[in-house]
Amino acid sequence: MKIAGEGKLLRIFLGESDRHGGRALYEVIVRTARELGLAGATVWRGVEGYGAASRIHTAKILRLSEDLPVIIEIVDSEEKIRAALPRLDALLEEAGCGGLITLERAEIIRYTHGAPQRPSPQKGS
Repeated sequence: MKIAGEGKLLRIFLGESDRHGGRALYEVIVRTARELGLAGATVWRGVEGYGAASRIHTAKILRLSEDLPVIIEIVDSEEKIRAALPRLDALLEEAGCGGLITLERAEIIRYTHGAPQRPSPQKGS
C-alpha cells in the first residue's frame, strides 16, 4: 500500500493504566486500528503530564508506578480515519476512562512497505 499527499493525524491521549477488558487500552486501540486497516499506529509514553482532572502524572524516581500519559498516533487518509473514529471513540467510552482525541492535517511525504530482504551474496562465490 502506498499513501502520499494530504492525510490526517489522529492523536488519542489517555493514561497508561486505562484498561479495556483487562488489557491496556492503548494495546486494544492499536490492535483495533490494525483490524480496521489503518496505515499504522505508534504509542508514545510521556514522562509527565496532566489532563482534564489537572492531576500531575510523572515518571520521577519515587513515582515510577504512577499512571503516565500515553499518546497514540495514527496516520492515514481522511476517509479511513473518519470511518474508524466511531469505533475508536467507543473503546474509550467502553473503558470508562477520560481521554482526548484530536485530528489534524498531515502531509504524507512517503509511506510504503519496504522491499523484501534478499539474501546478500556470499563473498568468494
